[in-house]
Amino acid sequence: MNSRYLTYVAVAITVVAIVSAVFAYTYYNAQIVDLQQKIETLENTVAAQENELSKYRNLTLVDDHGFVLKLSSYPQRIISTAPSCTEILFALGVGDKVVGVDDYSNYPYNFSEWIKAGNMTSIGGFSTPNTEVIVSLKPDLILTAGTLNDENAKTWRSMGYNVLALDPHDINGVLQDIMLVGRATGSEAQAASLVNSINARINAVFEKLAGVTEKPKVYYEIWYDPLMSVGASAWENQLIEKAGGVNIFANQSEQYFITSSEVIVSLNPDVILLPSSHGLGAPFWGSFDQVKARAGWSSISAVKNGRLYVVDSDIITRAGPRIADAIEMLAKIFHPELF
Repeated sequence: MNSRYLTYVAVAITVVAIVSAVFAYTYYNAQIVDLQQKIETLENTVAAQENELSKYRNLTLVDDHGFVLKLSSYPQRIISTAPSCTEILFALGVGDKVVGVDDYSNYPYNFSEWIKAGNMTSIGGFSTPNTEVIVSLKPDLILTAGTLNDENAKTWRSMGYNVLALDPHDINGVLQDIMLVGRATGSEAQAASLVNSINARINAVFEKLAGVTEKPKVYYEIWYDPLMSVGASAWENQLIEKAGGVNIFANQSEQYFITSSEVIVSLNPDVILLPSSHGLGAPFWGSFDQVKARAGWSSISAVKNGRLYVVDSDIITRAGPRIADAIEMLAKIFHPELF
Protein backbone atom coordinates (compact mmCIF):
# COMPACT_ATOMS: atom_id res chain seq x y z
CA MET A 1 0.00 0.00 0.00
CA ASN A 2 1.66 3.25 -1.19
CA SER A 3 1.96 6.40 0.86
CA ARG A 4 -0.33 8.46 -1.44
CA TYR A 5 -3.19 6.01 -0.86
CA LEU A 6 -2.69 6.16 2.90
CA THR A 7 -2.75 9.95 2.72
CA TYR A 8 -6.09 9.89 0.85
CA VAL A 9 -7.52 7.55 3.45
CA ALA A 10 -6.33 9.74 6.27
CA VAL A 11 -7.77 12.86 4.63
CA ALA A 12 -11.07 11.09 4.00
CA ILE A 13 -11.30 9.94 7.62
CA THR A 14 -10.50 13.45 8.79
CA VAL A 15 -13.14 14.98 6.51
CA VAL A 16 -15.74 12.46 7.70
CA ALA A 17 -14.80 13.19 11.30
CA ILE A 18 -15.09 16.93 10.73
CA VAL A 19 -18.42 16.62 8.93
CA SER A 20 -19.74 14.35 11.68
CA ALA A 21 -18.55 16.77 14.33
CA VAL A 22 -20.18 19.71 12.52
CA PHE A 23 -23.42 17.74 12.09
CA ALA A 24 -23.42 16.67 15.74
CA TYR A 25 -22.71 20.21 16.89
CA THR A 26 -25.48 21.62 14.68
CA TYR A 27 -27.95 18.94 15.77
CA TYR A 28 -27.27 19.18 19.48
CA ASN A 29 -27.04 22.94 19.33
CA ALA A 30 -30.51 22.97 17.73
CA GLN A 31 -31.75 20.64 20.47
CA ILE A 32 -30.31 22.93 23.14
CA VAL A 33 -31.89 25.99 21.52
CA ASP A 34 -35.24 24.16 21.32
CA LEU A 35 -34.93 23.10 24.96
CA GLN A 36 -34.07 26.65 25.99
CA GLN A 37 -37.13 27.93 24.12
CA LYS A 38 -39.32 25.38 25.88
CA ILE A 39 -37.88 26.36 29.24
CA GLU A 40 -38.48 30.03 28.43
CA THR A 41 -42.08 29.24 27.42
CA LEU A 42 -42.64 27.32 30.65
CA GLU A 43 -41.13 30.14 32.68
CA ASN A 44 -43.44 32.63 30.96
CA THR A 45 -46.41 30.35 31.62
CA VAL A 46 -45.48 29.99 35.29
CA ALA A 47 -45.00 33.75 35.56
CA ALA A 48 -48.41 34.34 33.98
CA GLN A 49 -50.04 31.85 36.33
CA GLU A 50 -48.33 33.40 39.34
CA ASN A 51 -49.50 36.81 38.19
CA GLU A 52 -53.07 35.49 37.85
CA LEU A 53 -52.90 33.85 41.27
CA SER A 54 -51.61 37.08 42.81
CA LYS A 55 -54.93 38.68 41.95
CA TYR A 56 -56.66 36.18 44.22
CA ARG A 57 -54.17 36.63 47.04
CA ASN A 58 -55.44 40.16 47.42
CA LEU A 59 -59.16 39.61 47.08
CA THR A 60 -61.69 42.29 47.81
CA LEU A 61 -65.13 40.80 48.39
CA VAL A 62 -68.48 42.37 49.23
CA ASP A 63 -70.93 40.16 51.12
CA ASP A 64 -74.74 40.21 51.13
CA HIS A 65 -74.88 42.79 53.92
CA GLY A 66 -72.56 45.17 52.13
CA PHE A 67 -69.45 44.53 54.22
CA VAL A 68 -66.13 44.63 52.39
CA LEU A 69 -63.75 41.77 53.11
CA LYS A 70 -60.12 41.83 51.98
CA LEU A 71 -58.17 38.58 51.88
CA SER A 72 -54.43 38.36 51.30
CA SER A 73 -54.48 34.54 51.14
CA TYR A 74 -56.98 31.73 50.82
CA PRO A 75 -58.41 30.60 54.17
CA GLN A 76 -57.15 27.35 55.65
CA ARG A 77 -59.32 27.32 58.79
CA ILE A 78 -62.98 28.02 58.10
CA ILE A 79 -65.94 28.13 60.48
CA SER A 80 -69.53 27.71 59.30
CA THR A 81 -72.23 29.10 61.58
CA ALA A 82 -75.18 27.85 59.48
CA PRO A 83 -76.16 24.62 57.67
CA SER A 84 -76.51 26.39 54.31
CA CYS A 85 -72.94 27.68 54.59
CA THR A 86 -71.69 24.21 55.51
CA GLU A 87 -73.39 22.71 52.46
CA ILE A 88 -71.84 25.30 50.15
CA LEU A 89 -68.33 24.72 51.51
CA PHE A 90 -68.51 20.94 51.13
CA ALA A 91 -70.14 21.19 47.70
CA LEU A 92 -67.15 23.29 46.59
CA GLY A 93 -64.69 20.67 47.79
CA VAL A 94 -63.15 22.73 50.60
CA GLY A 95 -64.65 20.73 53.46
CA ASP A 96 -61.14 19.77 54.59
CA LYS A 97 -60.63 23.43 55.52
CA VAL A 98 -63.72 23.50 57.79
CA VAL A 99 -62.74 23.29 61.47
CA GLY A 100 -66.08 24.15 63.10
CA VAL A 101 -69.80 23.92 62.28
CA ASP A 102 -73.07 24.80 64.01
CA ASP A 103 -75.13 22.09 65.72
CA TYR A 104 -77.76 22.02 62.95
CA SER A 105 -75.34 21.20 60.13
CA ASN A 106 -76.19 17.65 59.07
CA TYR A 107 -75.41 17.47 55.36
CA PRO A 108 -73.57 16.13 53.40
CA TYR A 109 -72.33 14.25 56.50
CA ASN A 110 -73.50 13.43 60.01
CA PHE A 111 -71.37 16.09 61.66
CA SER A 112 -72.65 15.26 65.14
CA GLU A 113 -70.82 11.93 64.79
CA TRP A 114 -67.72 13.75 63.59
CA ILE A 115 -67.91 16.00 66.64
CA LYS A 116 -68.28 13.02 68.98
CA ALA A 117 -65.26 11.40 67.33
CA GLY A 118 -63.21 14.59 67.73
CA ASN A 119 -62.91 15.17 64.00
CA MET A 120 -64.96 18.39 64.01
CA THR A 121 -65.77 21.07 66.56
CA SER A 122 -69.24 22.35 67.44
CA ILE A 123 -69.45 26.14 67.67
CA GLY A 124 -72.95 26.02 69.17
CA GLY A 125 -76.41 26.64 67.80
CA PHE A 126 -77.26 28.52 64.64
CA SER A 127 -78.49 31.54 66.63
CA THR A 128 -76.31 30.93 69.70
CA PRO A 129 -72.70 30.49 68.51
CA ASN A 130 -70.01 30.24 71.17
CA THR A 131 -67.48 33.01 70.57
CA GLU A 132 -64.94 31.47 72.97
CA VAL A 133 -64.93 28.24 70.99
CA ILE A 134 -64.70 30.16 67.71
CA VAL A 135 -61.69 32.11 68.98
CA SER A 136 -60.01 28.89 70.16
CA LEU A 137 -60.25 27.48 66.64
CA LYS A 138 -58.22 30.40 65.21
CA PRO A 139 -60.31 30.77 62.04
CA ASP A 140 -59.19 32.81 59.06
CA LEU A 141 -62.75 32.92 57.67
CA ILE A 142 -66.18 32.78 59.35
CA LEU A 143 -69.33 32.30 57.26
CA THR A 144 -72.72 33.47 58.56
CA ALA A 145 -76.22 33.22 57.07
CA GLY A 146 -79.27 35.44 57.39
CA THR A 147 -79.45 38.21 59.98
CA LEU A 148 -79.54 36.34 63.31
CA ASN A 149 -75.79 36.59 63.72
CA ASP A 150 -75.40 40.23 62.70
CA GLU A 151 -74.38 41.32 66.20
CA ASN A 152 -72.02 38.37 66.58
CA ALA A 153 -70.51 39.13 63.17
CA LYS A 154 -69.96 42.72 64.29
CA THR A 155 -68.15 41.46 67.38
CA TRP A 156 -66.01 39.02 65.39
CA ARG A 157 -65.04 41.72 62.91
CA SER A 158 -64.05 44.02 65.78
CA MET A 159 -61.80 41.24 67.04
CA GLY A 160 -60.03 41.11 63.69
CA TYR A 161 -61.66 38.04 62.18
CA ASN A 162 -62.69 37.74 58.53
CA VAL A 163 -66.46 37.36 58.29
CA LEU A 164 -68.52 36.75 55.15
CA ALA A 165 -72.30 37.16 55.52
CA LEU A 166 -74.58 35.24 53.14
CA ASP A 167 -78.21 36.34 52.99
CA PRO A 168 -79.79 35.50 49.60
CA HIS A 169 -83.50 36.05 48.97
CA ASP A 170 -83.86 34.35 45.61
CA ILE A 171 -82.28 31.70 43.42
CA ASN A 172 -79.90 34.11 41.72
CA GLY A 173 -78.78 35.26 45.15
CA VAL A 174 -77.95 31.69 46.15
CA LEU A 175 -75.96 31.12 42.96
CA GLN A 176 -74.10 34.41 43.48
CA ASP A 177 -73.26 33.35 47.03
CA ILE A 178 -71.85 30.06 45.78
CA MET A 179 -69.58 32.03 43.44
CA LEU A 180 -68.70 34.44 46.27
CA VAL A 181 -67.61 31.58 48.56
CA GLY A 182 -65.78 30.04 45.61
CA ARG A 183 -63.75 33.21 45.14
CA ALA A 184 -63.07 33.51 48.86
CA THR A 185 -61.79 29.93 49.14
CA GLY A 186 -59.85 29.60 45.89
CA SER A 187 -62.42 27.21 44.41
CA GLU A 188 -63.86 29.49 41.74
CA ALA A 189 -63.70 26.81 39.03
CA GLN A 190 -65.60 24.36 41.23
CA ALA A 191 -68.16 27.07 42.01
CA ALA A 192 -68.71 27.83 38.33
CA SER A 193 -69.15 24.12 37.57
CA LEU A 194 -71.63 23.73 40.45
CA VAL A 195 -73.65 26.77 39.38
CA ASN A 196 -73.79 25.49 35.79
CA SER A 197 -75.01 22.11 37.01
CA ILE A 198 -77.71 23.68 39.21
CA ASN A 199 -78.88 25.91 36.35
CA ALA A 200 -79.06 22.95 33.96
CA ARG A 201 -81.28 20.99 36.36
CA ILE A 202 -83.55 23.97 37.02
CA ASN A 203 -83.86 24.67 33.29
CA ALA A 204 -84.83 21.03 32.71
CA VAL A 205 -87.74 21.53 35.12
CA PHE A 206 -88.73 24.76 33.36
CA GLU A 207 -88.84 22.93 30.02
CA LYS A 208 -91.23 20.33 31.41
CA LEU A 209 -93.44 23.08 32.85
CA ALA A 210 -93.42 25.19 29.69
CA GLY A 211 -96.90 24.17 28.59
CA VAL A 212 -98.53 24.29 32.01
CA THR A 213 -101.58 26.59 32.20
CA GLU A 214 -103.12 25.44 35.50
CA LYS A 215 -100.98 26.16 38.56
CA PRO A 216 -102.06 24.92 42.00
CA LYS A 217 -102.51 27.37 44.86
CA VAL A 218 -99.99 26.43 47.55
CA TYR A 219 -99.92 26.95 51.32
CA TYR A 220 -96.53 26.35 52.94
CA GLU A 221 -96.67 26.14 56.73
CA ILE A 222 -93.53 27.06 58.62
CA TRP A 223 -95.07 27.03 62.11
CA TYR A 224 -98.26 26.19 63.97
CA ASP A 225 -99.65 27.98 67.03
CA PRO A 226 -99.34 30.59 65.85
CA LEU A 227 -99.76 29.67 62.21
CA MET A 228 -96.96 31.10 60.08
CA SER A 229 -96.23 31.09 56.35
CA VAL A 230 -94.03 32.74 53.71
CA GLY A 231 -94.59 35.98 51.80
CA ALA A 232 -93.34 37.35 48.51
CA SER A 233 -89.89 38.34 49.79
CA ALA A 234 -89.11 34.88 51.19
CA TRP A 235 -86.94 32.81 48.95
CA GLU A 236 -89.26 29.81 49.50
CA ASN A 237 -91.89 31.83 47.63
CA GLN A 238 -89.69 31.81 44.54
CA LEU A 239 -89.12 28.07 44.88
CA ILE A 240 -92.89 27.55 44.80
CA GLU A 241 -93.26 29.78 41.74
CA LYS A 242 -90.35 28.23 39.84
CA ALA A 243 -91.78 24.77 40.50
CA GLY A 244 -95.07 25.70 38.86
CA GLY A 245 -97.15 26.68 41.87
CA VAL A 246 -98.72 29.88 43.24
CA ASN A 247 -98.09 30.86 46.86
CA ILE A 248 -101.43 31.86 48.41
CA PHE A 249 -99.56 34.56 50.36
CA ALA A 250 -97.60 35.98 47.43
CA ASN A 251 -99.32 39.32 48.08
CA GLN A 252 -97.66 39.60 51.50
CA SER A 253 -94.53 41.76 51.51
CA GLU A 254 -93.02 40.20 54.64
CA GLN A 255 -90.75 37.18 54.43
CA TYR A 256 -92.36 35.28 57.28
CA PHE A 257 -95.52 36.30 59.10
CA ILE A 258 -98.34 35.12 61.35
CA THR A 259 -101.65 34.20 59.74
CA SER A 260 -104.83 32.38 60.83
CA SER A 261 -106.96 29.36 59.99
CA GLU A 262 -109.76 31.63 58.80
CA VAL A 263 -107.51 33.31 56.25
CA ILE A 264 -106.06 30.02 55.00
CA VAL A 265 -109.54 28.51 54.64
CA SER A 266 -110.74 31.55 52.71
CA LEU A 267 -107.77 31.32 50.30
CA ASN A 268 -108.56 27.62 49.73
CA PRO A 269 -105.14 26.17 48.74
CA ASP A 270 -104.96 23.21 46.33
CA VAL A 271 -101.76 21.94 47.93
CA ILE A 272 -100.57 22.07 51.54
CA LEU A 273 -96.83 21.69 52.23
CA LEU A 274 -95.74 20.66 55.72
CA PRO A 275 -92.04 20.62 56.67
CA SER A 276 -90.58 17.40 58.03
CA SER A 277 -89.32 18.68 61.39
CA HIS A 278 -87.19 21.86 61.29
CA GLY A 279 -84.62 19.77 63.20
CA LEU A 280 -86.90 19.59 66.25
CA GLY A 281 -87.70 15.87 66.22
CA ALA A 282 -91.42 15.19 65.72
CA PRO A 283 -93.18 17.52 63.23
CA PHE A 284 -94.60 20.61 64.95
CA TRP A 285 -97.86 20.18 63.03
CA GLY A 286 -98.49 16.70 64.41
CA SER A 287 -100.04 14.37 61.81
CA PHE A 288 -102.09 14.65 58.62
CA ASP A 289 -105.19 13.67 60.60
CA GLN A 290 -104.56 16.49 63.07
CA VAL A 291 -104.11 19.01 60.25
CA LYS A 292 -107.30 17.85 58.53
CA ALA A 293 -109.17 18.12 61.84
CA ARG A 294 -108.36 21.81 62.30
CA ALA A 295 -111.49 23.94 62.52
CA GLY A 296 -112.87 24.64 59.06
CA TRP A 297 -110.08 22.90 57.18
CA SER A 298 -112.29 20.09 55.89
CA SER A 299 -113.59 22.51 53.26
CA ILE A 300 -110.11 23.25 51.87
CA SER A 301 -109.50 21.80 48.41
CA ALA A 302 -106.13 20.29 49.43
CA VAL A 303 -107.76 18.47 52.35
CA LYS A 304 -110.73 17.23 50.32
CA ASN A 305 -108.42 15.92 47.55
CA GLY A 306 -105.76 14.49 49.84
CA ARG A 307 -103.04 16.83 48.62
CA LEU A 308 -101.13 17.27 51.86
CA TYR A 309 -97.38 16.63 51.47
CA VAL A 310 -94.44 16.37 53.82
CA VAL A 311 -91.37 18.10 52.38
CA ASP A 312 -87.78 17.90 53.59
CA SER A 313 -87.47 21.09 55.59
CA ASP A 314 -83.68 21.10 55.26
CA ILE A 315 -83.87 21.16 51.47
CA ILE A 316 -86.66 23.76 51.34
CA THR A 317 -85.37 26.21 53.93
CA ARG A 318 -81.64 26.18 53.26
CA ALA A 319 -80.46 28.68 50.69
CA GLY A 320 -77.66 26.49 49.43
CA PRO A 321 -76.55 24.15 46.66
CA ARG A 322 -79.59 21.86 46.98
CA ILE A 323 -81.98 24.39 45.44
CA ALA A 324 -82.29 22.26 42.31
CA ASP A 325 -83.36 19.36 44.55
CA ALA A 326 -86.00 21.63 46.11
CA ILE A 327 -87.44 22.77 42.77
CA GLU A 328 -87.49 19.22 41.39
CA MET A 329 -89.21 17.96 44.53
CA LEU A 330 -91.89 20.67 44.48
CA ALA A 331 -92.50 20.38 40.73
CA LYS A 332 -93.22 16.65 41.14
CA ILE A 333 -95.73 17.47 43.90
CA PHE A 334 -97.46 20.24 41.95
CA HIS A 335 -97.43 18.51 38.54
CA PRO A 336 -97.02 14.75 39.08
CA GLU A 337 -98.37 14.07 35.60
CA LEU A 338 -95.22 15.62 34.07
CA PHE A 339 -92.63 13.77 36.13
